[in-house]
Amino acid sequence: MEIITKNAEETFRLGEKIGSDLIRLSAGTQTIALSGDLGSGKTVFVQGLAKGLGIKNRIQSPTFILMRRYGSFYHLDLYRLENNVERQVEELGLFDIWKQKNNIVAIEWAEKVKSILPKETIFINFENVNENERKITITE
Repeated sequence: MEIITKNAEETFRLGEKIGSDLIRLSAGTQTIALSGDLGSGKTVFVQGLAKGLGIKNRIQSPTFILMRRYGSFYHLDLYRLENNVERQVEELGLFDIWKQKNNIVAIEWAEKVKSILPKETIFINFENVNENERKITITE
């Protein structure tokens, strides 16, 4: 499915809708793999996703610390990882997080660990159309 958002607010609302849908439909842990260039809307989307999940905390990108936890919601940003990325993610405890019930994991720059993602992962790609518009492609 392809969606064009015309501004950050629409990207946020799309994330919010998907978050609220995940709450209603979720059976077990869910992983959302986000990819796209810098500034393409991934973090804004995750902020909306968290709101849709009912998280009231301010969502900040975990670029420098790699992972933030908000209850059963985990937000990873792998932008800064270059070598042995899969091993570093494993050391964060991601495999244990996936084994637990009802966690939601959003991973920015997920293409770096595509080979270890669960088969039920939802893939979302973000493309800059112009300064404000984004083309967001969702595949399962």
